[in-house]
Amino acid sequence: MPASPGAPDCYPSPAMRNRRMVLKSALGLGLAVRGLNVLQAQEDDPRRVRPREGDRFVFAFGPRQGETIRLDDLAMASEQVISWAMDPASGAVRDGSRLNQVLLLRFEPDSLAPKTREASAGGVVAYSGICPHTGCDIEDWSEETEFLICSCHESEFDPRDGAEVISGPAPRRLPSLPLRSEDGVLVAAGGFSATIRFEREF
Repeated sequence: MPASPGAPDCYPSPAMRNRRMVLKSALGLGLAVRGLNVLQAQEDDPRRVRPREGDRFVFAFGPRQGETIRLDDLAMASEQVISWAMDPASGAVRDGSRLNQVLLLRFEPDSLAPKTREASAGGVVAYSGICPHTGCDIEDWSEETEFLICSCHESEFDPRDGAEVISGPAPRRLPSLPLRSEDGVLVAAGGFSATIRFEREF
């Protein structure tokens, strides 16, 4: 049925379609460039870079804040020590993002699951300190079960078995960080096993 006189055309003209495509492409390119700039800024700031192979660890809080952590500094089967990775070459502490929090715990090596033991150093294991549910800090510890606990929604993680989720709403385990020991000093043997991310809370 032909359009009535003066009625707007329901379909854009070829010129209009081309214009929209150009605008969309420009917008997409702008967002991509902005994303690259953000990534570049993070790479340029060693404090924001995620832990890397060869990094040491320092106490994040407390009377020994900033001091290098040695294997013997960690009590057996005790609550997590919150740490930051440190670039040994520059001395830069990677504390520019809370997503860089690393939890260190020590257990008898034989009590660890096989894959967890492979990534440990003298029974010390390392995990992200950020809950994958809504991004809360993993601050609590159960002395009874020896599980890590998120204080926001009570998700529980087993540090002896790759921080597997035991209970609660967390959708996945905590990313782990492989370790090695060099003359008793804890050293990262690689980066996190997964991207540090969490679900949005609506």
